Amino acid sequence: MATEETAGGARKATKSKLFEFLVHGVRPGMPSGARMPHQGAPMGPPGPPYGGSPAVRPGLPSPVMEPSRKRPAPSQQVQQQQQQQQAICTSHCPLPPEQIRELVPESQAYMDLLAFERKLDQTIMRKRVDIQEALKRPMKQKRKLRLYISNTFNPARPDADDSDGSIASWELRVEGKLLDDPGKQKKKFSSFFKSLVIELDKDLYGPDNHLVEWHRTPTTQETDGFQVKRPGDVSVRCTLLLMLDYQPPQFKLDPRLARLLGIHTQTRSCIIQALWQYVKTNKLQDSHDKEYINCDKYFQQIFDCPRLKFSEIPQRLTNLLLPPDPIVINHVISVDPNDQKKTACYDIDVEVEDPLKSQMSSFLLSTANQQEIASLDNKIHETIESINQLKIQRDFMLSFSRDPKGYIQDWLKSQSRDLKLMTDVVGNPEEERRAAFYHEPWSQEAVSRYFYCKIQQRRQELEQALAVRNT
Repeated sequence: MATEETAGGARKATKSKLFEFLVHGVRPGMPSGARMPHQGAPMGPPGPPYGGSPAVRPGLPSPVMEPSRKRPAPSQQVQQQQQQQQAICTSHCPLPPEQIRELVPESQAYMDLLAFERKLDQTIMRKRVDIQEALKRPMKQKRKLRLYISNTFNPARPDADDSDGSIASWELRVEGKLLDDPGKQKKKFSSFFKSLVIELDKDLYGPDNHLVEWHRTPTTQETDGFQVKRPGDVSVRCTLLLMLDYQPPQFKLDPRLARLLGIHTQTRSCIIQALWQYVKTNKLQDSHDKEYINCDKYFQQIFDCPRLKFSEIPQRLTNLLLPPDPIVINHVISVDPNDQKKTACYDIDVEVEDPLKSQMSSFLLSTANQQEIASLDNKIHETIESINQLKIQRDFMLSFSRDPKGYIQDWLKSQSRDLKLMTDVVGNPEEERRAAFYHEPWSQEAVSRYFYCKIQQRRQELEQALAVRNT
């Protein structure tokens, strides 16, 4: 479908341009013809990327202690958690647009492509919703069905061996096809009709054998035509009654209602819509109670009431809707040898599914370009992550070049704190080596708590042992 190819091609082109710009973008400080390093470029030494804040391992707070208790201070703990979350977001999330523009001045084109992609996605999504809504409504178009009615005559043969050949007979054929049918799957002739009745001369074939009927059932096998064979050697007048199979069903209006609304045969929804249009045009809706209709003289004649509710209209319409009129064709089955192959043609207006509906359905179900678009998305995300890593590496080098001594000291402190967190070391070993550390006000309480926990643990063990012996 042209729409699908256009939308998919536009999205692929946008993704390709985004990826090409990110891959061939220029970093500040590089020559104008140089390109960014490959994604697998070696990283700088470990440590804080920006030289100031120490690295924090996710999930573990920094061991900052209060002066008198071996417990992190509440305010400091909250502040450390916020810094930790910011560090995690910085290390895992793609760069925001502002930082990308600082790093790559040419990235405005990238931002323009992103804005265009958002507009394109919104347009495609809106069109998809419009198509889904359109598919909920019947999409029909008028076409010409050419009907061919022909008959052949087989005269009696006295020398025939079988009984069929010794008796004169005729055969009537009813066939048809759509004119200029562009569909790949040709519809069978019988699929256009709900029923077909052939009425023969009652005087010739009697009251029990003059009707030939075909009615559609759920198990009906579609066919390209109908044929009827009967004995006889005289011309026969017949009447064909064809009932079209309307989808959705159509109804013939009561003559009074048909004159009022100006429609003869239509679907139920169109009839109700025409009624509502008549009510609005003639201002029949009650101004105080919008649920009621004040009937004029024509409505009173049709619905036989001075006032009715909107909700009553579908029920009252049931008695005013009749089956549509069949198509009536009068034909003469001729047994004259001079015109036995003469064919009568009739053109009938039928409703068929709009070919555009199948194309719209295939567009909604198509996933031809989704994999390629997803691949381009992954490449864009990988390239942005590469830019992020290169920025961290660059900031590391810049911080080291500005103050090598201070940066190395900060880096060693950060690594020391990381080592404590990784080895689950709590406290400060250097301070704990001195005796003054154990004469702090909190030490007495800590010892008491320690012995209390040990006593409780021993008591539980003894109680469990006694309970086992008693049982």
